[in-house]
Amino acid sequence: MNWTLPNSVEVHGVTYSIRTDYRCVLDILTDLSDPEADGQGRALAVLIGLYPDFDDMPLGHYEDAIQAGLNFINCDSSDAPHKAPRLVDWEQDYSLIIAPINRVIGGEVRAVEYMHWYTFLAAYQEIGDCTFAQVVRIRDHLARGKQLDKSDREWYRKNRHLVDFKRKYTSADGELMKEWGGG
Repeated sequence: MNWTLPNSVEVHGVTYSIRTDYRCVLDILTDLSDPEADGQGRALAVLIGLYPDFDDMPLGHYEDAIQAGLNFINCDSSDAPHKAPRLVDWEQDYSLIIAPINRVIGGEVRAVEYMHWYTFLAAYQEIGDCTFAQVVRIRDHLARGKQLDKSDREWYRKNRHLVDFKRKYTSADGELMKEWGGG
């Protein structure tokens, strides 16, 4: 068992340093959810975002470096990926996530110069009962077609702006909406 926090990954026998600060990973996750990004854009988001020495990386390492980067982001979880409803949008939910993480950490995480992604994610997994947990629980019920009880329906009605995912439009969508007079 390795008790240290990783700061590099191995690809084809070469050890590559990676950016491990939680802000870098959240930027990558935001880039990955960009509706304008195609497969190449998403691949570059991982490569450029994680690898400070990406410019020196041989082309033949890219595919495995992307997989190693995604494994790092997923905390090297050996769980087989399974289809689950989307419950979190890191960009949209950031303001709801940060306060409970601060509570778990015992300080303002945005003020620290550096925090490893795994440390941030461990705090995220321990946030407990809070507004964000309520939002995720209601999203889960809605995504699975479960009935909300009376108090949840009332809370959802009052806080729909927190629960519903905001639609991310491509620039083409934005232009079309302008033409239609909606933007």
